[in-house]
Amino acid sequence: MNRQRDYRTDHGSATGSGLRVFDFFSGCGGASRGFEDAGMEVVFALDWDPDARETFALNFPTTTFEPTDIRDLSVDIVHDLVAKQRPNPVLFCGCAPCQPFTKHNTTRPKRHEDERVPLLLEFLRFTQRCEPDIVFVENVPGIQNVCPDSEPLSGFLAGLKEAGYHGPTFASVPLKRYGVPQGRRRFLLLASRHGSLDLPPETHGPGTPNPDYDTVRDWIGDLPKIAAGETHPTIQHHQAARLSELNLTRIRATEEGGGNRDWPDELRLKCHENVTGYSDVYGRMSWDRPASGLTTRCISYSNGRFGHPEQDRAISVREAALLQTFPMDFQFAGNLSSMARQIGNAVPVRLAEAVGRHVTAHLAQAGVI
Repeated sequence: MNRQRDYRTDHGSATGSGLRVFDFFSGCGGASRGFEDAGMEVVFALDWDPDARETFALNFPTTTFEPTDIRDLSVDIVHDLVAKQRPNPVLFCGCAPCQPFTKHNTTRPKRHEDERVPLLLEFLRFTQRCEPDIVFVENVPGIQNVCPDSEPLSGFLAGLKEAGYHGPTFASVPLKRYGVPQGRRRFLLLASRHGSLDLPPETHGPGTPNPDYDTVRDWIGDLPKIAAGETHPTIQHHQAARLSELNLTRIRATEEGGGNRDWPDELRLKCHENVTGYSDVYGRMSWDRPASGLTTRCISYSNGRFGHPEQDRAISVREAALLQTFPMDFQFAGNLSSMARQIGNAVPVRLAEAVGRHVTAHLAQAGVI
């Protein structure tokens, strides 16, 4: 069974809540699609990446889109747009670029000099002036410990409290607990102007209505076979990257769920000798477990455990999108590497939908909607 075809039935049908979404750092629209599936209307988005902008336009043609860097956008423009949405409640989504806060980057002495680090505080500028009802932030857990004083998070939290927001509530959560078939964690933050707002209740795993975690098989198990370098003639974006003859030999020597440790000596890379890391690179996924976390190189066999469980290739663009819980009708623009980058950077759709439904219930209880 392919979960992406029936998960909305599992969660109940979405009805319009009247809540308007402003999606800063929107990327290709993972959060926007999740909020839309939760019954919200996405009225504004911002991102500087041209391919992400084109992808967003394909999927949200009526949304006002600002193709610019947030540092170059006037707060007055957004303030006027928010005013036009009132009296409907407004949610600001601010999923700033996560690369400065990843494990790979947080060990670097000069990580605090990365110009992307202060972007969360740029988002705060708009939040303080426009006073949305709800603020949502998603990022990597490392955002909590980038610098000794935890900037930019500490400044962002202080700014929200000064602006009259309750909480904020934040934590590092496992994606699989929200029905996303990946074994990674993400940082979530919610703040409300209408009382205390916890993070959404977990939907999957022991003690929830769905005791089993979703798996790779659940989401991509019924897509037709293709070879490395091949594009399926009728399924959009079901396209796999090419593999060299050496990498074809390597993946053929790898069992489901296995990796480079399973190879004979003549196939191993010299740079992996006598090291304990790199166990996921050149790995195959397991059918009946969640995938490892998808990255911006999620269709590259050599950059993670992105090999198909049984076919001799890396996962396709469409398979990567499904594992990020994008629906089959979601379209992407750009070349293969650009589409992979957009997918890897995206907020998983199911996660955003869970947040959206939870926020809607909160505002309904507060009498706002």
